[in-house]
Amino acid sequence: MNHSSTEHENIIYGIHPILEAIEAGKEIQKIFIQDGAKGDLIKQLIQKAKQHKVFYQFAPVEKLNRLTKQNHQGAVAFTSEVTFYDIEQILPQVFEKGKTPLLLILDKVTDVRNFGAIARTAECCGVDAIIIPVRGSAPINADAMKTSAGALNKIPVCRSMNLKDTIKYLKDTGLSIISCTEKANDMYTKVDMKMPCCIIMGNEEEGISAEYIKLSDAKAKLPMKGTIGSLNVSVACGVILYEVLRQRA
Repeated sequence: MNHSSTEHENIIYGIHPILEAIEAGKEIQKIFIQDGAKGDLIKQLIQKAKQHKVFYQFAPVEKLNRLTKQNHQGAVAFTSEVTFYDIEQILPQVFEKGKTPLLLILDKVTDVRNFGAIARTAECCGVDAIIIPVRGSAPINADAMKTSAGALNKIPVCRSMNLKDTIKYLKDTGLSIISCTEKANDMYTKVDMKMPCCIIMGNEEEGISAEYIKLSDAKAKLPMKGTIGSLNVSVACGVILYEVLRQRA
């Protein structure tokens, strides 16, 4: 297959190789298609992406040229190290096992090593699934796998085309949505996490999107005594998840 392992292990470039990868069932994280690209092959690629629910977006040729120096023919794809799941399939299975669901949404967590570290902690804490948006999320590559210490092979990762809709689905299914944010009034130890719940974590710079905070059933904050405004997101996530374990014990 025509790909560049020296530049990016998780990149496939060229329309035919990407089509072949989709047909072979390879997990594709996203496809960048050159702005203004036309022709039957491009149409075929878009059609195939829609058919297999592969996320794609248009991008300027300069971006594609930065991703690979090879002849990309107007298309570059990122593959994933893991298989993605649908939360609509995972959650009923959790209930059927008689478990109290514990889910984790990562909103705009783009740092690969943070993502891997969070996955490791989540697996240790018995999180049933991690939900990420298709846009603005860390790629699940070799670095993420290594940092997760194998956790990403054990914990389901679900992608959401629309986090707002996903949150509404979780609420309708009976889960309490808890946002971990400095905008909260309640300390994390005061928020009830014993019931089925989903924790939302945002990145250090922007935090959680306002619309998701508005949909939350509860908001929890961590005490801060120093002058730095926020914790590393993987550290904050660890604190929250272990509080869930403490309460449920």
